[in-house]
Amino acid sequence: MSATTTVYTDGACSGNPGPGGWAWAMVDGDARAYGSDGHTTNQRMELTAVLDAVLSFPGRLHVMSDSAYVVNCFRDRWWKGWLERGWRNSKRQEVANRDLWEPLIREYRGRSGEITFDWVKGHSGDPMNDLVDELAVRAMREQTSGREGASRLR
Repeated sequence: MSATTTVYTDGACSGNPGPGGWAWAMVDGDARAYGSDGHTTNQRMELTAVLDAVLSFPGRLHVMSDSAYVVNCFRDRWWKGWLERGWRNSKRQEVANRDLWEPLIREYRGRSGEITFDWVKGHSGDPMNDLVDELAVRAMREQTSGREGASRLR
């Protein structure tokens, strides 16, 4: 069994909608990425961070997120109902952010058992959560994108 990579993810938005930023950082490594969008929502930035992290790391991946929106989707298997209802939520409305959810769920399903999620309380002193929050806020404010430690990425 291969080792599991753990990444922390976060999104930030000034106004909702407004300018936003996202980031992920690998635990026990120097790989990280961040990016921005000039007009977005916090949920989109949270999802973008997770999707980018998932696409950046093959193999076993453990995602730590302070987004209940993201974590609950996988923990409570919301995605299964969305697929069964043709991308409609439990209220029979279109699933918000489908353009981000679809590739994320496709990757999750294709890597069955390799991707896990846990929730971490935001702004609670967790050093890794604080780091990705700082990177996401900086990307939001500066409207920048970047990758560090790219040699670790596929």
